[in-house]
Parts: sequence; structure tokens; C-alpha cells
Amino acid sequence: MAAAAAAAPGALGTLQAGRARLVAACCARLGPGWRLPGPWTGPRAGPATWARGWTPAIGGPASRRGFGSEVKTEDELRVRHLEEENRGIVVLGINRASAKNSLSKNLIKMLSKAVDALKSDKKVRTIIVRSEVPGIFCAGADLKERVKMNPSEVGPFVSKIRAVINEIANLPVPTIAAIDGLALGGGLELALACDIRVAASSAKMGLVETKMAIIPGGVVKSVFTGRSLPGWHLSSFSAVRMSRSVLAPSMSGGTQRLPRAIGMSLAKELIFSARVLDGQEAKAVGLISHVLEQNQEGDAAYRKALDLAREFLPQVDLVTGLAIEEACYAQTIPTKDRLEGLLAFKEKRTPRYKGE
Repeated sequence: MAAAAAAAPGALGTLQAGRARLVAACCARLGPGWRLPGPWTGPRAGPATWARGWTPAIGGPASRRGFGSEVKTEDELRVRHLEEENRGIVVLGINRASAKNSLSKNLIKMLSKAVDALKSDKKVRTIIVRSEVPGIFCAGADLKERVKMNPSEVGPFVSKIRAVINEIANLPVPTIAAIDGLALGGGLELALACDIRVAASSAKMGLVETKMAIIPGGVVKSVFTGRSLPGWHLSSFSAVRMSRSVLAPSMSGGTQRLPRAIGMSLAKELIFSARVLDGQEAKAVGLISHVLEQNQEGDAAYRKALDLAREFLPQVDLVTGLAIEEACYAQTIPTKDRLEGLLAFKEKRTPRYKGE
């Protein structure tokens, strides 16, 4: 595979050869039987190679469902507006069983469309992001789709993923990620964009990109050239070094949200090592708010998320709360006490308020 790619002329041939070597090296560890179709040879990069072979430690019929069933593209994201006592709760259910819920072009397009509709829907009070697939939350980017992209397509697509995750983070209502299974790479970044994360103890979470010679966030700008660098330009060690350079408040994505959730030092440790945590470990470092033993149905985290969402329903929604805050502050502007407080601060003395 690498030799065939190297035969292409000029820089493109070099790039293709590098990509081919990376795919082969990363996937060789997965064992026999993983083959790319068509002219590609050698081990195949599955939709999320690091997820292969992991089996959720839950029982019951739900855990025995396979990943082979075909799902129509329009069903890859299920948007449910709950009713009766749950009115105001919206559930975004990811449903790409055959690809372990990996982030494809179509799924990102559907997420973007759903978020656009929800952010202007005044009836929405809380949003839960969950998986409809047992044992999987989201296994990250769809590498099977990614390996077929031209280098020029990668940057815009990853930018779109980042934009959608930012849109989720900026929703005007509380968001909860219910992690009942594997959440790796972009899957964990999706969860990090939510206000609250709950997980089953059997769930697995980690930003594992440095194992694939890329960094959390997928594509960065070269500090030397200002150009987008597709992940396959990097060795794993280079990816660690680049992760270190962007662990500062300059980008969105995993390198930015993880430090904000658990602190800079721990975030560096997890990103540099590509370590995967279970639910209990994630709770211990502050990555999630609640951890629960998985149930027979495989939806313990979702049920806890639903309980939390019900708690939020009677409270004032964020938009209304901000409007109330603004109105209350406006009432303090013309008061003499406000001016006295500012003057006292300037003169470094105790203010003398008169209730005026």
C-alpha cells in the first residue's frame, strides 16, 4: 500500500505514502482480518479502530445487539421531544450502530440542523445527548470515511465538527451527556461540550488521538506556516508535542475543554498518554458528575440524566434568567449607593450606604 502511494508524483505522492504508512501501522496492532476494500491492501482502519474488541460489561438482551444492521441516514440522529411530566426535555439519540456512532459527514450535518432548530425553540428547557446503541456513546471520528477523503477535504470537515460541538456548548439551555458506553476522541469532545456528564461505571472515556498521530480537535494550524495540518503528517511523538503547544486558551476542542473540566495538569497527563478511563476513574478526576452501575437495559446513565433534567424543569431557563438579571441590574444604575460604592472603591475606604 505504501509503495503504491509513493509512486504518485511530487508532494502528493509523499503525502499519500505517509497516510498509507500511518493507516497500516495503526491498524496492524488490531490483528488479522481487517482489510481495506478495492486497491488498498493491509489492515483496515475501521470507523474507530481503538473501539474494536471492547465489550460492555452489561447483561440482558440490549447488550447482545450487534452492530451489523443497516440504518437509514435520516435515522442516524433521533430527536425526541418528551411529553407529559417530561415536557421541555429533548433527547438527541445517536444511532449509527454499524459505525459505533462515529462522527460522519451525514451525522454532523444532522446534528448541526438539530442544534440550529433547538437553540431558537423557546419550549426547550433541557437537552440530553445519548446513544441509541448499547455499549457505545460515540467512538470519535469516522475513520473509514476519513481515510477516503482528499487532504483538502479533511480540514473543512474537522472545522465543521468543531463548529457543531461549539454550537452544542453555546446552547442557551442546560445540556447533559449520558455516557452509557465508549466515548473516545471526538466522542468525548462531544460530551465535554455538554454542561453536565453522567456515566455508567462500565463506560470508557479518553482523548486517544495521540495514539493515532493526531491531536484532540483533529486539525490545527501550523505555528510556522499558518496552514492546516492533516493529522497524518505527524508522528505520535510529534502529536504529543503539538498537543502540548495548544494546551492554552487558543482553540476549541479537546485540548481546551478537558483542562477546563479537570485542570491543566491532569488534562496533559491524559492527552499525552492517550489513557482511557472507566466511569469510576472519570468521576475521581472530575470528568463526570455522577457514576452509576450499569443496568440490564444498558441505559443507567440516560436514566440519571433524565432525573437531572426533571429537576431542572421547574427552574427558570437560562434566557429568562439572564433577562431578569439584566432588569435587576438596571434598577441599581441610578442609585446613590451604587455611586458611593464605586467612589469608596476608588478611595480605598469603607462605603457609607444610605439605602438611596
